Amino acid sequence: TGKETANAYAASSALAKQIESGAPADIFISADLDWMQYLADRKLITEGTEVRLLGNALVLVAPAASTAAVTIAPGFDLAGLLKGGRLAVADVKAVPAGRYAKAALQKLGAWQGVENRLAQAENVRAALKLVSAGEAPSGIVYRTDAREDENVKVLDIFPTDSHPPIIYPAARLAASSNADAGAFLQFLKSPAALDVFRAHGFTIPGD
Repeated sequence: TGKETANAYAASSALAKQIESGAPADIFISADLDWMQYLADRKLITEGTEVRLLGNALVLVAPAASTAAVTIAPGFDLAGLLKGGRLAVADVKAVPAGRYAKAALQKLGAWQGVENRLAQAENVRAALKLVSAGEAPSGIVYRTDAREDENVKVLDIFPTDSHPPIIYPAARLAASSNADAGAFLQFLKSPAALDVFRAHGFTIPGD
């Protein structure tokens, strides 16, 4: 109690690569299972410590002043919604938010209409900023990120069956020598911590 943590925020892909390169860290929280598995395959997490901590939702956003309206469903006209602009997304090849977005658009039949009209960003917050600043007419981000920016509004939520489940695993890193790391990971799973996550719009697996 009373101890502070030093937090590093970036795309899960970037953080995993930094850890692989030897960046010092004690706990890794990924926005998908793949990047946690990437580190596990390289023996860089402590076996038996991984927990599926949080969940989230994927949303379509527009600038707060936008008059756009759309219902996300198979065959919906996302290209028409853009009106010649670009769709802001995180990197669809590496960043979890971008990969979830691509999967959803493919499942809904909207990918082909927008794949050449993407504004890809290095992480989901950067994609959100493109919409917030009015540089993109729409974007795909996590619900939790959209809630934190009063300059955007949610047009609709992507159906949960349109993309792989959004799961945030957490684990202790094998290189960690911090005696408090285990206790902090346990705290992240505690009712008090989970209540804070819920308050910010995350879901909790098992709820």
